[in-house]
Amino acid sequence: MNALEINNLSFKYKDANKLIVDDLSFSIDKNEFVTIIAPSGTGKSTLFRLILGLLEPQKGKIDIYNEGNKNIIGYMPQRDSLMPWRNILDNTCVGLELNGYSKKNARIKALEYFENFGLKGTEKFFPHELSGGMRQRASFLRAIVNNPSLLLLDEPFSSLDALTRRKMQAWLLDLCQKEKNTVFMITHDIDEALLLSDRILICTELPYRNLKSIEINIKRPRNYETTLSSEFIELKRVILNILDELDENKGDAN
Repeated sequence: MNALEINNLSFKYKDANKLIVDDLSFSIDKNEFVTIIAPSGTGKSTLFRLILGLLEPQKGKIDIYNEGNKNIIGYMPQRDSLMPWRNILDNTCVGLELNGYSKKNARIKALEYFENFGLKGTEKFFPHELSGGMRQRASFLRAIVNNPSLLLLDEPFSSLDALTRRKMQAWLLDLCQKEKNTVFMITHDIDEALLLSDRILICTELPYRNLKSIEINIKRPRNYETTLSSEFIELKRVILNILDELDENKGDAN
């Protein structure tokens, strides 16, 4: 069953001459972790804004399916964007409150997740009192606490230092292997994409028209030892070759 289905989607900004998305179609299955990789400045975040309904396409259709809670989307941006005047518990309750929960019931529901997210004991702290990694955990909890049908992750760890990023990748890997969420992620980090994903979509031409789909048939559970396997290294080589070819074609077009 598809969690997300995009059919014949086209979009350009009003002041632009060229389309960013041109007759694009693809789907994501329920409980699938899919990552999109493309060079910088090619419109990946625009695609997310279209899915979120923040932009209106010129053509095409976006369908998000969820039994009982249709069209609930969780979104985690590059930076945590936590509200500095709210403590960590109340920050994680924002989406619940917007969906009709009382403050009391929102807190009760959010607290159920704190231990699994490694946030127990931080409830009354304010964002500036926590490390970048802990703030990202809180941001992720805020995105997931509504039990969304689709979770969008826009380069969620790109603002973190290398060591914290690696720890957060391991944490997210463990969490997603347990929870089986449907996830659509943007990243520039090929290792991150290979480690976390069931499938990777690569932009092979601009504007977005055809996405090359690569199945990541590396057995789970995965960990950082996985990144040393011959299977992992070969898949990385394939992806790098595709991206190099795209970059050459982009240069020729300019």
